[in-house]
Amino acid sequence: MAIVNTMVRIDSALKQESQELFERFGLNFDTAINMFLLQSVREQALPFHIDQPVYNEETRKAIEDARRGIGLTKAYHSAAELFAALDAEDDNADD
Repeated sequence: MAIVNTMVRIDSALKQESQELFERFGLNFDTAINMFLLQSVREQALPFHIDQPVYNEETRKAIEDARRGIGLTKAYHSAAELFAALDAEDDNADD
């Protein structure tokens, strides 16, 4: 079996936390990733359950309202626009 190097982009904090976890199992990062890939191929599926988050009715309604723009006080087109509005509110509060 030929071994190949593969580059994967991973959040640095996630990589550090996962390496610490794998070490507690006596595994290095490469071995853990290979185990994941082998199990995926064996099962022809992801080797863990993935599902949608379950929200209560109040949260579902709030999400749907937000998507429809219901109950929002103002929409902003950028973070800069939002921060400018917040700064203006702060300036008005000081008066």
